[in-house]
Amino acid sequence: CQLSGHNYHTHRYTHMNHNHKAGWLLLSSSLSPAVTTTAWLLRIMLPVSLAVTILQYYGVVDTISHILDPAFHFIGLPGRASVAFVTAASVTTYAGIAVMTSLDLTIREASILSAMALLCHALPMESAVVGKVGSRPLLMAAIRIVAAFTAAFVLNMLLPEMSGHLMPSPAAPLPPTSLSGVLVRWLLTSVRLGCMIFLIIYLLMVIQRVLDRYYALPWLVGRLGWLMSFFGLPRSAAYLWLVGNVLGISYGAAVMTEMMRTGRISRHEADEANYHLIMNHSMIEDTLVYAALGIPPALILSVRIVFALIVVWTRKFVVCVLRRG
Repeated sequence: CQLSGHNYHTHRYTHMNHNHKAGWLLLSSSLSPAVTTTAWLLRIMLPVSLAVTILQYYGVVDTISHILDPAFHFIGLPGRASVAFVTAASVTTYAGIAVMTSLDLTIREASILSAMALLCHALPMESAVVGKVGSRPLLMAAIRIVAAFTAAFVLNMLLPEMSGHLMPSPAAPLPPTSLSGVLVRWLLTSVRLGCMIFLIIYLLMVIQRVLDRYYALPWLVGRLGWLMSFFGLPRSAAYLWLVGNVLGISYGAAVMTEMMRTGRISRHEADEANYHLIMNHSMIEDTLVYAALGIPPALILSVRIVFALIVVWTRKFVVCVLRRG
């Protein structure tokens, strides 16, 4: 009996030690790909964000906005709304929101502008990211621009008059006026961004390895298979679709790169998934941010999902026709 108890404790200790080593192996094996992927993303994002920051400083973004004024009157928006759209399209949705909330817009106008910004934002950076994982960046950017103006045109025809005005955001500190001040602010922002990206990607790599270790990825793919079929996506894209819709297209591309490297998804399948993700990503964060400003959440979600469906299924139809021809 004592021997049996001794064997039990020995077995338990060995099992705990094995689990400890396995856990440490999961954490350590995730470190190298996280560093590599973070460096890859930052090599794309930082030069683009620096270029856009300098262009903003010298007034190029404002010049482009003034050129777009007539087009914005055609879709039911005041000309000044073009500044917010171009800012979002060239930088991020948050930069666009900062401009949008400084304008005197009705909820109806803000809803149309928000739909445009969510379909078409951070074009230089996100187009470069999807270009690195098998898609054509110029084509992706063109699709997003066309989708944004198409959505605005349709919403301008369909949306009823909506009372109230957009809720302004809290006053932000004035931006620096000198080029050196602008560059210092860009550098500090980039350092914070780099640290945040590394932590998120490292966590994603750990989660992916845990899913692999416990064979949960096939289970997840099986549970989301019907949704992938509905969206016109390959079943193997379930995990990166989930990451892209929760965290964003850049992190989705990071996972996509790792899955392509390990053979879990082909370059063609990654390209297919990108057609959906350029229309519909970061659903939780973006929806909550715009809803806090007074934009109807149902409108935000429905526009993005509908356009993701249109883009993916239209592409599949065109590819099918070209193959038959």
